[in-house]
Amino acid sequence: MVKIYVLRYGHRPSRDKRITTHVALVARAFGAHGFILSNVNDDTVVNSLKKVEERWGGSLHVETGVNPYSYVKNWKRNHGVVVHLTMYGIHIDEIIDEIRNTDRDILVIVGAEKVPRFFYEEADYNVAIGHQPHSEVAALAIFLDRYYRGRELHLSFPNAKIIIEPSPKGKKVRVIGEKEKKERRTKIQTR
Repeated sequence: MVKIYVLRYGHRPSRDKRITTHVALVARAFGAHGFILSNVNDDTVVNSLKKVEERWGGSLHVETGVNPYSYVKNWKRNHGVVVHLTMYGIHIDEIIDEIRNTDRDILVIVGAEKVPRFFYEEADYNVAIGHQPHSEVAALAIFLDRYYRGRELHLSFPNAKIIIEPSPKGKKVRVIGEKEKKERRTKIQTR
């Protein structure tokens, strides 16, 4: 099974807490297996993610303070694919099938500030979600959605304490009891 990790580059704690947290939440909700925050340790981002996982389930691998240059080089050394999301790259519709068919673990780089040339050169794929300025949160969501062909929108985490019951009007949230947690784990594992 291919694993997808998201590397957040250039996080500025005083400015980017919300956006970086949203990048991590999209990674979790849209099927990524890991979230890597480069260069800094930001407990606000990590704690927000942990609170979501405690209630809504999931277990995203998280690392912070990682040297992004070493991480990318090591990822490639271990035969992983590096995808850099940038509006200057090849349009996603032209390249997503090729990326999906590599059948190798994928590291998706999402920038916060101006991304150094290193990432453009080291990336196996510089991928554009359109060629206009846009949000890195949106770019990651669209990339993961195209990669998984929409299946990630039906993810269910077996260790969730609460789940949403779809409703045409209003909000319905259900607390999961221990018996139901066991039943859900069995059902999800046998899919």
